[in-house]
Amino acid sequence: MSERVDLYIIHGWSYTIEPWRMTLGILRDSGLKVKILKVPGLTEPSKKIYTIDDYVKWADSEIPDGAIALGHSNGGRILLNLCAKKPNKLKYLILLDAAGVYEPSAKKKIVASLAKIGKPLKKIPVVNKAFHRLTGTTDYSRAPENMKVTLSNMLESDKNLKLSDVTTKTYLLWGKKDTVTPPRQATKMYESLPNAELKFYARWTHAPYISNPEELAKALINLVERMKQ
Repeated sequence: MSERVDLYIIHGWSYTIEPWRMTLGILRDSGLKVKILKVPGLTEPSKKIYTIDDYVKWADSEIPDGAIALGHSNGGRILLNLCAKKPNKLKYLILLDAAGVYEPSAKKKIVASLAKIGKPLKKIPVVNKAFHRLTGTTDYSRAPENMKVTLSNMLESDKNLKLSDVTTKTYLLWGKKDTVTPPRQATKMYESLPNAELKFYARWTHAPYISNPEELAKALINLVERMKQ
């Protein structure tokens, strides 16, 4: 018999789950059984070019029916697409500063920003490491070519995502200081989802597991306990 898992987590566009360590530790110390999935092509290296359908199939195989799952950033995009295709897959969906809202200018802006981030910093390893630890961003300029195409596929997929098809009970947790998926996207997502609640956190950035791990863990513990009632 497989071990009970209270919360499945799909991380965002990051090549390591190390920044999640403190938040995961607090969650597990509270008694919650948490499993963070390693996304293929990112924390699980691969030469494959992925589409959103590939990631949906992967998530569907890794997460059992009736589970509670959280998606951060690109992880949220994956889970939104999963729930749009399989409305009864999850019991509850938690979106943490999630991607999935299509903005025509977003693709060029995100790619350009990530490229600019990497070029000056990659020459200074210590600064580079500290920067990414604090921001939760990845160095697009150093990404394998297949993952650059994969990122483009993910951004393009938002054109076809119908948020109104996601009927799963959804909780949106969002940082007011998020500049990657800014608060306006949270509001649009909330207004488009048929069965959602939205809560903003004044101090959170796009990666609250880095900027505010204790506060994030507390919010998740309270939310999962509420779901169990």
